Amino acid sequence: MDSSELDGNGTEASLPPPPPVVPPDVVPVKAEDALAEPVKKKVSRLPIARRGLGSKGMKIALQTNHFKVNVTNNDGNFFHYSVAFAYEDGRPVEGKGFGRRIMDRVHETYASELNGKDFAYDGEKSLFTIGALPSNKLEFEVVLEDVVSNRNNGNCSPDGHGDNESDKKRMRRPYRAKKFKVEISYAAKIPMQAIANALRGQESENFQEAIRVLDIILRQHAAKQGCLLVRQSFFHNDPRNFAEVGGGVLGCRGFHSSFRTTQSGLSLNIDVTTTMTIQPGPVVDFLIANQNVRDPFQLDWAKAKRTLKNLRIKVSPSNQEYKITGLSELPCRDQTFSLKKGGRDGDDGTEEVTVYDYFVNARRIDLRYSAELPCINVGKPKRPTYFPIELCELVSLQRYTKALSTLQRASLVEKSRQKPPERMRVLSDALKTSNYGSEPMLQNCGISISTGFTQVDGRVLPSPRLKLGNGEDLNPRNGRWNFSNKSFVQPIKIERWAVVNFSARCDVRALVRDMIRVAGTKGISMEDPFDVIEESHQFRRSPPMVRVEKMFESMQSKLPGVPQFLLCLIPERKNCEIYGPWKKKNLTEYGIASQCMCPLRVNDQFLTNVLMKINAKLGGLNTLLGVEHSPALPVVSKAPTLILGMDVSHGSPGQSDIPSIAAVVSSRQWPLISKYRACVRTQSAKVEMIDNLFKKVSDKDDDGIISLIGFINCRELLLDFYVTSAKRKPDNIIIFRDGVSESQFNQVLNKELDQIIEACKFLDEKWEPKFVVIVAQKNHHTRFFQSGSPDNVPPGTVVDNKICHPRNYDFYLCAHAGMIGTSRPTHYHVLHDEVGFSADELQELVHSLSYVYQRSTTSISVVAPICYAHLAATQVGHFLKFEDKSETSSSHGGLSAAGAVPVPQLPKLQDGVSDSMFFC
Repeated sequence: MDSSELDGNGTEASLPPPPPVVPPDVVPVKAEDALAEPVKKKVSRLPIARRGLGSKGMKIALQTNHFKVNVTNNDGNFFHYSVAFAYEDGRPVEGKGFGRRIMDRVHETYASELNGKDFAYDGEKSLFTIGALPSNKLEFEVVLEDVVSNRNNGNCSPDGHGDNESDKKRMRRPYRAKKFKVEISYAAKIPMQAIANALRGQESENFQEAIRVLDIILRQHAAKQGCLLVRQSFFHNDPRNFAEVGGGVLGCRGFHSSFRTTQSGLSLNIDVTTTMTIQPGPVVDFLIANQNVRDPFQLDWAKAKRTLKNLRIKVSPSNQEYKITGLSELPCRDQTFSLKKGGRDGDDGTEEVTVYDYFVNARRIDLRYSAELPCINVGKPKRPTYFPIELCELVSLQRYTKALSTLQRASLVEKSRQKPPERMRVLSDALKTSNYGSEPMLQNCGISISTGFTQVDGRVLPSPRLKLGNGEDLNPRNGRWNFSNKSFVQPIKIERWAVVNFSARCDVRALVRDMIRVAGTKGISMEDPFDVIEESHQFRRSPPMVRVEKMFESMQSKLPGVPQFLLCLIPERKNCEIYGPWKKKNLTEYGIASQCMCPLRVNDQFLTNVLMKINAKLGGLNTLLGVEHSPALPVVSKAPTLILGMDVSHGSPGQSDIPSIAAVVSSRQWPLISKYRACVRTQSAKVEMIDNLFKKVSDKDDDGIISLIGFINCRELLLDFYVTSAKRKPDNIIIFRDGVSESQFNQVLNKELDQIIEACKFLDEKWEPKFVVIVAQKNHHTRFFQSGSPDNVPPGTVVDNKICHPRNYDFYLCAHAGMIGTSRPTHYHVLHDEVGFSADELQELVHSLSYVYQRSTTSISVVAPICYAHLAATQVGHFLKFEDKSETSSSHGGLSAAGAVPVPQLPKLQDGVSDSMFFC
């Protein structure tokens, strides 16, 4: 008898009765299947393969900053090893910075134990070799002699140096040798053949890892040259690469360098890039420039403390490097520390000495201005180590990660732009100075890099014909047009409006008169305003929200009713504190469309641009595409088609507590593709994927962005299309998604798209529209240059060959005319297409959507729905900005998850503006 038939005492257990005989015509049903519906196994979507190349347009010969890579060693393997560092006593080494120096020492000291192999180290926990190391687990001990120790006890002199005996002993401490234990463990094997397979269109996880190894080799090569590394961008410490942008900040020019798989093989993409760095030199000089004050005695030291934290300095006269941990509470003259006496009479007690007295009297260092200023602290919170501020200099190549001001950004653009010929010359020089041919790891991979720009065949698509007022047609030239002596195609009528003036200096009556005159020439019927309401002098210095409240109180007492439109005059063009509170009040409490303007240099062209925005906000249209008017757009004009633009806007760099804002805009009034409405909601900070496009909360309501987005009720995006398109549901839904990287494509296809399909099913279970999903990327490093011409590529230039993906469906389109610098094309990735567009049809649609942007008289660099989504997210973001200006504050609102950062909810837009282009 089998042991399973015995009970716990080892005796035979009683057996259950046999089951009843099942008739032969009965199919058994599992109990759980009888209770629940069968669960369909979800098929994961993948990006579709290319369906062909486009052929329309005038051919143009181009060059691109991709350099052909030849690979002769496809048979070998990369071996991936995990690296762990520990101190002599077994404590793990925390923090970055030591890794490369330790691994360099391992390479020098244990070459024979490593079988003479070179390796690529990523600076953190991964190491790669070509071929295996002698063992799957290796342990080494290395000694670094010049490791800086920032430790210092409270009894020693502030910098660990001095003339007395105790200081002489301590002189060796910062430079003392440190022993490290290094453990290298096998993690994985990556066949080099994966790269060759990917070039044939057979991608795998191994391919992504193999390309990563090649990119890590480039990073290590740059690190050996002393570069600052920012992902795949490298910055040399060369004075010629720096440009001042103000505020103690430098623009540092460097180079992006990465491997790409393309239709014509492996290529190396090299481009010019810029990062922000701190101005090296005296700490005080940097702070004065950063805070824009005249001398150090005017500095805001609380702000200075936040700015300086974690920056690296060199201290005179030792020239030793430290990391700043803070500032002293007291000025240098008053800040004390305990110093060992070290007297010859055996008195080894301590005495309290000020930092100032120690450096002036004991160290004989003349301090000119530090006495009344805080000291720099480089120690631990309970064991501070102080230096007078004038002895401290910021070292070079330290990134500045805070948001730039408007002036800084303008200065950076001015100083970093390069015309195409200059950019080509700089890139050629960069490839030569990089000297990749000398890199042993690349040699061992059998990799050689061509020095010539790749030749590609481009096509220039013709500009679409535009429709203006009075039945006029217009053909844009070089991606541009103007409204001189021309009217809008659908002008609105403005009857009830008013002007409010927040202390802007101008002749308001003359401005109103000129605006009404120019509006008439554009076909807009504009009555005289109800009134011009000036801000009371007594509130001009009040907080922004108070000023807005008082202005509305004044308006309510003077206006006969709610106006159709408000023109708001503000004193600053950029970053005016009035803007956010004013927009929020108008949109969420009163449902009034408003236009802000700073009347500094007003002329007819300026007023035309302002009227274009006003016309769009109030429901008019400035231009239409001829193919919209006909209607004759391929596919889109034949069947009801909804176009969505999706974007997520994040807070400024370094502001982790400000929520991200997701925006979706949707087209309306099919067959038009020029009119849109927007939905906006907040989500967790720095999260790119839109996490609540649809979330069912009951059988009748849902709580997502497509149907209910923060402040829009009940499935409004999809229903709005139905109502404004002659009660027709869209047969096709085309989604344009901005801001996602290639690693996030699967999430767009399998999470975001699923939620939109759910929203459609929620409205009608039988409704099955066809979907197209296209990702637009601007943040890439591919540039095009005309062969034999110094000019930028013409607007409408499209490239879908040679440098595009070997399998996936992508193309580059430069729809705009680049007037300054070198044009950056948009890289479009077609991830999903159930409609069945041909390459030419899809490229024509994308090109056409670059000409329907109602705020501009030029084609734009990316499709209008994406621009509108970005505008909507940015404008609503101003609702949150003014509520809490503190740099250290956390957000308001309920927690998004247990322990998560609170995400504030946005207020609901009023009906009068929720379906308008309020974001224009």
